[in-house]
Amino acid sequence: MQAVHIDATDRRILKLLQSEPGINAAAIGDRIGLSQSAVWRRMQSLREEGVIREQPVKIDRERIGLDTMVFAHVKLTSHGRSNLAQFANAVRSFPEVLDCYLLLGNVDFLLRIVTADIKSYEQFFFEKLSQLPGIQEINSNISMTEIKHSTVLPI
Repeated sequence: MQAVHIDATDRRILKLLQSEPGINAAAIGDRIGLSQSAVWRRMQSLREEGVIREQPVKIDRERIGLDTMVFAHVKLTSHGRSNLAQFANAVRSFPEVLDCYLLLGNVDFLLRIVTADIKSYEQFFFEKLSQLPGIQEINSNISMTEIKHSTVLPI
């Protein structure tokens, strides 16, 4: 995928969209000195180019009872590695898995998983994750305190 050229004005728009997700084109225009329609056109162009992918709602997971966050390192067997796509597709179907990364190194995948509590993670681990074919090893690390979490890119 090729990088898209964005100018200083686009960068200012993106910074505002990241730091204030609910901000509209008129408010952005007031802040950066452009008309609402000019900002809207730029935002539309950035969407069409795939720079702006979505504008998600941020939910506090702990406020809705998802108190446990686990980082799981998954190592596949050599046979399992030939089926990376099969593992990836299975993981996509698990709502508990928020993020899944294919890694280069001594483990194959890093998963970020949220559950209500340790007991719920244990159930997820034994009934879903460890049942996937081709798994050699899973090492789970439980997050104690979130120090920093951001979706804001350093533009």
